[in-house]
Amino acid sequence: MKELFDSVSNSCSKLVTEKYSTSFSLAVNMLSPKIRTDIYNIYGFVRFADEIVDTFHDYDKELLMTNFERDYYMAKEQGISLNPILNSFQKTVNKYNIPDAMIDAFLKSMKADLYKTEYVTKEEYDEYIYGSADVVGLMCLKVFVNGDDKKFEALKNAAMRLGSAFQKVNFLRDLKDDYETLNRSYFPNIDLGNLDTASKKEIINEIEEDFDYAYKNGILKLPVEAKFGVYMAFRYYKRLLKKLNKVSSEKIKDTRIRISNPMKINLLARSYVKYKLNII
Repeated sequence: MKELFDSVSNSCSKLVTEKYSTSFSLAVNMLSPKIRTDIYNIYGFVRFADEIVDTFHDYDKELLMTNFERDYYMAKEQGISLNPILNSFQKTVNKYNIPDAMIDAFLKSMKADLYKTEYVTKEEYDEYIYGSADVVGLMCLKVFVNGDDKKFEALKNAAMRLGSAFQKVNFLRDLKDDYETLNRSYFPNIDLGNLDTASKKEIINEIEEDFDYAYKNGILKLPVEAKFGVYMAFRYYKRLLKKLNKVSSEKIKDTRIRISNPMKINLLARSYVKYKLNII
């Protein structure tokens, strides 16, 4: 029966999340059980697209991406796909009326990674981040507000700024792989081959502004079902940024910052206390 297949599909998306990102899985587990499955389904879709362009170097990545995009839209139209990741994602898309424009923007940024290696202007940079990160935040927000369009409009700018902050932290953390392995340079007008202290500080200040806006104008106002999980992800990325800030600009390309499991537990415990005390 279809319900069993849908359940298996949801489990596949959850498994993808757990295998690819223990940190994100931890944050999702802090969400209400009512919305966890749909967030797993969104993550599974964006993760597979990202894997195509970032890791499948021995295969025709352009063909894989073309087929992935085609199969998604067929799944959305037909209400089913034998690809369990696409099947679970299309159910979430249809359930929350996630617009095609968001998926199109995401896939456009993913496809750009197939051929574009440098972002020269701020406009190019902003467009890439919007598609690769901001719209993912907006998709999740569609789930969080559960059809409340007024709430969505009130929180969408904060969701985008949080998505931007997460993505920029990833850019800094993954400089070595992006620059040396994938030959990509996302930050405009910054020579990553000779990253200096001033340029690094400029990037970090920009991220901190995004975080500050997202916290004050979004996280604090989220529905209770989503607030703690999103706050947990926020705290995790803030800690990553703090560690990145301590690494010299000369060494940042040679150091991939991680958060240890004991530190993750510590962050969780401290965040939970703040949540229960109604500080957030």
